[in-house]
Amino acid sequence: MATRNFWGWGVEESAFGDDQIKQLANLISMQFGKLDLQPAAPPKLGDLMLPTGRLKAPDSLAGIFSDETRDRASHTYGKAFRDVVRGLRGDFHCAPDLVARPGSEQELVDVLDWADSAGAAVIPYGGGSSVVGGVEPRVGSNWKGTVSVDMERFDQILEVDERSRAARMEAGLYGPALEAGLKPHGFTLRHFPQSFEFSTLGGWIATRAGGHFATLYTHIDDLVESIRVVTPKGTLESRRLPGSGAGPSPDRFFLGSEGTLGFVTSAWMRLQATPQYRDTRTVHFDDFLAGAEAVRLLSQSGLYPTNCRLIDAREAMMNGIGNGSRHLLLVGFESADHPVDAWMARAVEICEQAGGAVQAPKEKKSGTDQAGAWRNQFIQAPYMRDALIRLGMVVETFETAITWDRFEEFHKGVKERVKRISREVCGDVLLTCRFTHVYPDGPAPYYTLIAPGKPGSQVEQWDEIKRAAMESINELGGTVTHHHAVGRDHRPGYDHQRPELFADVLRSAKQTLDPGGMLNPGVLIG
Repeated sequence: MATRNFWGWGVEESAFGDDQIKQLANLISMQFGKLDLQPAAPPKLGDLMLPTGRLKAPDSLAGIFSDETRDRASHTYGKAFRDVVRGLRGDFHCAPDLVARPGSEQELVDVLDWADSAGAAVIPYGGGSSVVGGVEPRVGSNWKGTVSVDMERFDQILEVDERSRAARMEAGLYGPALEAGLKPHGFTLRHFPQSFEFSTLGGWIATRAGGHFATLYTHIDDLVESIRVVTPKGTLESRRLPGSGAGPSPDRFFLGSEGTLGFVTSAWMRLQATPQYRDTRTVHFDDFLAGAEAVRLLSQSGLYPTNCRLIDAREAMMNGIGNGSRHLLLVGFESADHPVDAWMARAVEICEQAGGAVQAPKEKKSGTDQAGAWRNQFIQAPYMRDALIRLGMVVETFETAITWDRFEEFHKGVKERVKRISREVCGDVLLTCRFTHVYPDGPAPYYTLIAPGKPGSQVEQWDEIKRAAMESINELGGTVTHHHAVGRDHRPGYDHQRPELFADVLRSAKQTLDPGGMLNPGVLIG
């Protein structure tokens, strides 16, 4: 059985080995010149010195609480750069005092009641894949302790409505188990974020997650039919409907609430039939902005490609799907109902009209392999990120969304400022871009940054670069996050982006549902 990594991404068995790290070091040296890249050794669980626990579980709930070292360590951080660096150093100073795993709503209510009486902050925990400080017990000094509440025992598909194509599922279901449970019914949720293997349905809902697919039903928002939530003040459930115009939606209110208002325990989710027809093409562009124009035309065509991923030349090369000379656009369609040839034919016309060189049909297999290679690398990317951290590099990904009319100026401005700050802080930088999602009114550009780190200063370097990226995005009119959530790390940008009057409304809702303020203090609102 695979072992979840307590300090880094995924499972220990899939982490980069010595040979892979050596190859990665050589690749980085090709980009930056001669660097002394010696991988740091991963921490050992037995060597960790965790702070002494401040809380004792009540006898009546002792069976669902744990203070074991692995449990406390693995629930200390999410998977952001700063989290992995601190974990690699063996720094778990803010470990939760206890980890709770309730298996029913009543047990969850009992945990909340006890935590309230004990003066403890409660951190909702799905899969722990947050990259924005969303699950870290970074709560200040006003609490007598912290409890991480892991929802993994809420792991059942409770009901499948085949006629309406929907299923009622518990929030602790991890992606692979969810899809495996739907497969015998011929359905899929069709929500595949990069964290799919290590994240849960409840986490997707709480963070308004975006899936892998580029257009149409890609956000979890579009897939929620109704939702059930346990709050410190009681339990509520929205009515299951295909649509409603009855006032502000309770579903939408809890989507993106990031554990600050309550625990999602189950939801009715819209399903789709398993796709039977697929087609993919690779399109080459000499100019990135020409590729962006092709994506705009595709996004406004009504074709709704499942894949419409524009990848700049250097990122394609770093991921082994290009030689660095041309930018790539991966275009794909799929359907459970009909062949997709006509859709692909029109997409090819659009790409060629925008100046793209579409891979010839006789080379289709190669194009499919290129898309498959990207998909595999996409899943492996977090493991490569951890390996880069072990080599002492500074690594960051930040994503946003902007309307088409402002994209060119926005893209130029973000790149210029982030490159300038990164060179000041790190000496050199590799900054790449791809589109993860596209809409008729604008793209969601996703930037990847790699820079040489200074021993012992990686977190401080990252902080400066992160701040510069957030400020430039806000000043140029983008969103501080498209699908990574807000957490604690994006709070400054979110505070600037949202209207202050709305912040007051959110604080009022927090006061009503969580009057003690114990749920995820510091996330979304003060």
